[in-house]
Amino acid sequence: MASIAELATKLDGLAIKPTATVTHAETSSPATWKDALTASGSAPESFQLIKTLVYKPKTAKTSIPIPVVVIARDETEVNSGAIGKKLNLKELRLASEDLLAEFFSLDKNSLSPLSITEPVFSKVVTVLDSSIASSSSIFAIHANSSSQTLFLSGKDIETYLKKLETAETKVQELDFSTIASAPGPVAQTSKAPAKDGKIEGAVQIAIGVEKEVDFPGWYTNVLLKADMLDYYSVSGCYILKPWSYSIWEEIQYWFNNEIKELGVQNSYFPMFVSQSVLEREKDHIEGFSPEVAWVTKAGNSDLEEPIAIRPTSETAMYPYYAKWIRSHRDLPLKLNQWNSVVRWEFKNPQPFLRTREFLWQEGHTAHLTKPEADTEVRQILDLYRQVYEDLLAVPVIPGVKSEKEKFAGGLYTTTIEGFVPTSGRGIQAASSHCLGQNFSRPEMFNIFVEDPQDGSKSYVWQNSWGLSTRAIGVMVMVHGDNQGLVLPPRVASIQVIVVPCGITAKTTDEQRAKINGTCEELAKTLKKAGLRAKADLREGYTPGYKFNDWEQKGVPLRLEIGPNDLAKQQTLTVRRDTGAKNPIPLANLEGAVSELLKTIQSDMFNKAKELYDSRIVEVTKWEDFVPALDSKNIVAIPWCDREVCEDDIKERSGRASEPQDERAPSAGAKSLCIPFDQSRWAPLEQGKTKCTGCGQDAKHWTLFGRSY
Repeated sequence: MASIAELATKLDGLAIKPTATVTHAETSSPATWKDALTASGSAPESFQLIKTLVYKPKTAKTSIPIPVVVIARDETEVNSGAIGKKLNLKELRLASEDLLAEFFSLDKNSLSPLSITEPVFSKVVTVLDSSIASSSSIFAIHANSSSQTLFLSGKDIETYLKKLETAETKVQELDFSTIASAPGPVAQTSKAPAKDGKIEGAVQIAIGVEKEVDFPGWYTNVLLKADMLDYYSVSGCYILKPWSYSIWEEIQYWFNNEIKELGVQNSYFPMFVSQSVLEREKDHIEGFSPEVAWVTKAGNSDLEEPIAIRPTSETAMYPYYAKWIRSHRDLPLKLNQWNSVVRWEFKNPQPFLRTREFLWQEGHTAHLTKPEADTEVRQILDLYRQVYEDLLAVPVIPGVKSEKEKFAGGLYTTTIEGFVPTSGRGIQAASSHCLGQNFSRPEMFNIFVEDPQDGSKSYVWQNSWGLSTRAIGVMVMVHGDNQGLVLPPRVASIQVIVVPCGITAKTTDEQRAKINGTCEELAKTLKKAGLRAKADLREGYTPGYKFNDWEQKGVPLRLEIGPNDLAKQQTLTVRRDTGAKNPIPLANLEGAVSELLKTIQSDMFNKAKELYDSRIVEVTKWEDFVPALDSKNIVAIPWCDREVCEDDIKERSGRASEPQDERAPSAGAKSLCIPFDQSRWAPLEQGKTKCTGCGQDAKHWTLFGRSY
């Protein structure tokens, strides 16, 4: 879609001048949008929000639905039943994210009247609240992005839409005040607004948004208030601040040591890939092509051939593997690179989970035989499992992807699947692919050696595997609470914060110095023992402020030292994960703190695993499938392993759970993985156990769910 600058130019051509343009934090609800605009300091003093809702009417199965786009004031009641009756359309339901992506290449939080362009206008029914054009108010509308806003008059909005009209297609202007009382489902009402998740008294606490009520808003607030990231001037890109980047460094350090033990060496390939090389493998790049970013100009000159910024590096690296591998003695070749890749996502960007540029490692290896490749695939996958479970305290399930969900161009894909309980959605945490000989064939990169056994030409077997900064986002979502971030000790850049307490106006300078000195000595002692500790001796901040500050940043353990503690030669420990408090002696403090951190790490994992396990529901009857999903579960079913069945499950489950409310999730279930460990469920009886989706013979227990 057009950028804010391109939109401004387009509006200028229509003699429409925005009152203001504002870039702000990404928003996921009207409340967070208004807060972001107010906080920007660049918004007009008085304005109203415009909402853009897209509905799909019920049609015959053979018909293609024509979306209905409704433009109204945010506080205006939108009665889809009444609008449908006026337009002679049946059962208007809020459109799915897939439909929004198909028609607008946008998510629901980025839509605005400006999302309706000439090609789109003829394919939709556009409905405008007639009171907008006659209003003297200034209206905020998204600039095709949840992080950019334009301010226009109501007349300007009407003018823009009217310019799109043709002889066959007109804007439908309706007086919403006269149809608000008609029967039908209500998408949003000013009388009973949806709960926005704000916590009363939020100015006094860390986050201010309830995780269970407004999960996207909570997630954004946690990341910002924990000082993990900042928004960048390019939409969908983020600055990783030291508090989050240090977690990535811990992962890098551990994983680097492990893969080097397997004979993997680090290297670096350029980020640019020529068009001819990128398109050499059609099947592989097809899955990435909508997201490939291209460089087409250098200064004022057009490039003779566009250059892609890597979405992944197979096509960049493998021509050189063909050059370097000349003999079986050159095998195995095992290279890894720590780098960034660019995938120009058009769906709703989410920090760490779905961003246009992200950090990862990508390993690419070549082997003489398939058994060697198979062994490495599973070795790497288990290292990924350890990253999540042992470092991040996040439980995952290892398995293999279905044919439909495997890596494009690969032989098979193994995966570890995580789960976010608050949203009830699965998430692919990391993947390790066996590419087979698909990339080494003559029609591809022609990577071969002479077989040492019989002298025949042998094409190499290849693997690729990757882990990204998505891991940080998953960790935040799984462990965070309404007070903020909760960090597992193994990846926290500060594991222990020491805070002086009990200092009042009556405290003498000598007492103050003694308390502060003890705090500093404790931090030094812990550091010498190999723990990451810090004493917070900031002046001008109360202990309560410091407690809150470090709690929202997720520091695993707090030690409090006051006059009474000094007298008793003890410190009060406060766990971030549970809030549990316990005094411990200052003598041999290092050992006690080290053991407590290990306990915190273990308890965090066990708590998350117990919850994950409780949300995996066994389903053998289709009528139980969607209710289980709607209860925020992952569903384990006997499955036939057929792509046509998988497509049908996604379509039927999506249709059956279409939301009545624009805030509700809308998505069909897809296969997450076929777990390696099938012993959790009863053995499938050949010829007797049937697929829950289609009734044919089942081959595996398979996890299905909504996912990120």
